[in-house]
Amino acid sequence: QVQLVESGGGLVQAGGSLRLSCAASLRMFRIYSMGWFRQAPGKEREFVAANSRNGVTYYADSVKGRFTMSRDNVRNTVSLQMNSLKPEDTAAYYCAATTSGNWARPGLYDYWGQGTQVTVSS
Repeated sequence: QVQLVESGGGLVQAGGSLRLSCAASLRMFRIYSMGWFRQAPGKEREFVAANSRNGVTYYADSVKGRFTMSRDNVRNTVSLQMNSLKPEDTAAYYCAATTSGNWARPGLYDYWGQGTQVTVSS
């Protein structure tokens, strides 16, 4: 059974940092592109960052320069280091896996974690 399990969310003040982790029980983990998405109440799920199976990392413009995604193909994990957090970063954050080459579209992801809440206070 495939599982993606996120951890590391919490409450932080604006300007602070958090590190999210995602452990994936995926066979052949390295063939998947891995993504982070977020969803705030009343809003659609939006792309945050993705690491393609070719090792290239992409970021949404809103987080570029503040967030860093990393991947460990030995431990089958991905991480999202979030610095200089803003109140508008408040959302539930989800880890996801896809074999599609289109890593920005949530509808093309095959597997999702349960999400971890990030709350940034002003």
